[in-house]
Amino acid sequence: MRPSDKESALVRPDIYINGRFMTQPLSGVQRFALEISAAFARVSMADGYPAPVMLTPNAALLEESASERPLRAIGRRRGQLWEQLDLPKAIRNGVLISLGNTAPLFGKNRIVIIHDAGVFSQPNSYSWKFRTWYRFLLTMLRYSGARLVTVSRFSRNELSRYLHIPAEQISIISEGSEHIKNLPADTSILTKHSLRTQGFVLAVGNLAPHKNLAQLGPLAEALALRGTPLVISGSVNKAVFNAQGQQTLPEAAIYVGRVSDQELRALYEAAACFIFPSLYEGFGLPPLEAMCCGCPVVAADIPVLHEICGDAATYVNPHNADTITQGVMHILDTPAKAQEMRQAGLARAATFTWEKAARSLLQITEAVCP
Repeated sequence: MRPSDKESALVRPDIYINGRFMTQPLSGVQRFALEISAAFARVSMADGYPAPVMLTPNAALLEESASERPLRAIGRRRGQLWEQLDLPKAIRNGVLISLGNTAPLFGKNRIVIIHDAGVFSQPNSYSWKFRTWYRFLLTMLRYSGARLVTVSRFSRNELSRYLHIPAEQISIISEGSEHIKNLPADTSILTKHSLRTQGFVLAVGNLAPHKNLAQLGPLAEALALRGTPLVISGSVNKAVFNAQGQQTLPEAAIYVGRVSDQELRALYEAAACFIFPSLYEGFGLPPLEAMCCGCPVVAADIPVLHEICGDAATYVNPHNADTITQGVMHILDTPAKAQEMRQAGLARAATFTWEKAARSLLQITEAVCP
């Protein structure tokens, strides 16, 4: 809905973004929040409206540029207390969009994006403190009158099951992948670890049990015999994930830790294949990023990855290490198949854009606006 030249942009109530994620380490949820908040600002301004204001705690913020997103630091608290006590006071009669699973429990005109139901369905992946708080928070948000949104049909069905609400009451927006191409590749990561283009297989994840990296042990050993290393990028947030449930990483792999977006792009573009063995995801952004960079994807045979990757990935049983190894080796040994998957992946990734996701969120916001 675009205002005419005679109409003021103020006909729409003020829209605010819950910027608590700007004070958190960058992971999948924070990536989503950064990208969609920037895209939401762009589409709002393209339609003649002011960009929503991002409200943040008085704390150090993520380094990523937020030029499209006007920032306003408020309150004296941090973390959950800031979100529950300081943030609601700044909203007044506007609409608050919370992008990262958490939101104030009280107030009007709230939109909350909940990415998955992992704290219910994958309890061993999270610390008991994190799991207990999030279960309470999500359950209370279900009764709070907030508009619930998620990122896939799979997650909508999961949330419907665990929160005991009809799936039709949960809206869906998707995600994008083009952010991985917005910055130039930093190939120094390849030199640093002596990696050759098309000479390694890449995995991205952390030690949470549902990421299933332990199943990559036989693959790493088989690749090592060929002189083709398995490279694993990622880290673990011990405040979130359950230390007792962590799995042992494959000994034969090369670990590059957390990398920058530029380095990650270089890894995706240089890898011969990307393997994603996760047992549970709300969306599954890394395979889509890999596709956007022209990297063939071997993914776990789980419903949400079929939903996201479609026919552009090769699927393997994530519980069977031999099947995982066979799937990857088939890509490495069949250049024609690898090239076919590169082209299919590029086409698939092009259908997922942050502008499309932001447009969907804008429609939901307009429906909530008083």
